[in-house]
Amino acid sequence: MRTAKHRALVGNKDAKNPKSFTPDTIKAGKKAFGHYCTVCHGLDGQATGVPFAARMTPPVPSLASQDVQSYTDGQLYWVIANGIAPSGMPASKGILNDDEIWEIVIYMRHLPPLGSLGEPKFYSD
Repeated sequence: MRTAKHRALVGNKDAKNPKSFTPDTIKAGKKAFGHYCTVCHGLDGQATGVPFAARMTPPVPSLASQDVQSYTDGQLYWVIANGIAPSGMPASKGILNDDEIWEIVIYMRHLPPLGSLGEPKFYSD
C-alpha cells in the first residue's frame, strides 16, 4: 500500500514548493498547522497527547516518520489539500489557502522533537 500511495494514489509528485525555507515561513507554517492539524497530529506533528490517535484506522501517523517524510513537497501539499480517503485525513481545500498549505509543508520538514511542545491544551484541560 505504501508503494501505491507514493507512486499512484498521491498526486502532485513533481510540484515544487514556491515558498522558501526561512524562520518566517516555519513560523507561519507552525501557526497554520496549529489551526488545522494539531487536533489529530498534536503540537509536534507526532500525535503527542492526542488520545484517539493510535485507535484510528489507520492510526494517525507521525509526520516525522520516514514514510511521511519520504513524500515530495508536492505530494505533501496534495495530501493536505485533498485528504486521503478512507483514512481520517480530511481535505483542507476551502479552509486553508495555498500559501498556508505550502507553509505547513515547510513546518512538517522541520518538526520539533517528539513531545517537546507538550499536549494540546484542549486535551489536557
